[in-house]
Amino acid sequence: MASYLTIAGLSTAVYREKMSRFMAFAMPVSSVDEAKEAIALYANEYHDARHVCWAYMVGADRTTYLSSDNGEPSGTAGKPILGQINSFSLTNILIIVVRYFGGIKLGTSGLIAAYREAAREAIESGEIVTAHEMGEMRISFPYMSMNDVMKLLKSGDIKISEQEFDNICTLKINATKDILERLSPHLSKVAQIICAPDE
Repeated sequence: MASYLTIAGLSTAVYREKMSRFMAFAMPVSSVDEAKEAIALYANEYHDARHVCWAYMVGADRTTYLSSDNGEPSGTAGKPILGQINSFSLTNILIIVVRYFGGIKLGTSGLIAAYREAAREAIESGEIVTAHEMGEMRISFPYMSMNDVMKLLKSGDIKISEQEFDNICTLKINATKDILERLSPHLSKVAQIICAPDE
């Protein structure tokens, strides 16, 4: 089963180091676009902060990720935040750390430690959960096959998100990818699969 670890909801932490305040926000995201929207929102909300640094990772395979130092010395903010995402083996997560400068420079190692600690505390203050990779499938079938199709769809945790009933019926169904993969060979006997989970 394509399962992964993420966080259940928004969690926050505040870390202080030599008068600087690091406000960390960890949140679940399901796409790069969702992460970018949240980053823009927080950058706007905390526009008076010296730095709004972040890192995200999306996808069950954990291969899509990005981080930003947002003006801090290269590698002192985004990488340590991303490092904590990796330490906890998380994905579908965005961590934003807002820094209010306190007047005392922390140096490279001090910055790395502060951003890492703020990100870690935000993760630990939240709830880590196991989630399953979702997929969707579109099928069509003659009206006379309705009972056979519906019988199959009732056999698992499947949601019908779109439906059109006529002489030829079409359905869009959503479920975890492993359920859709198990269902496919049975469905193909009574319906035409127009769009499979990975298409």
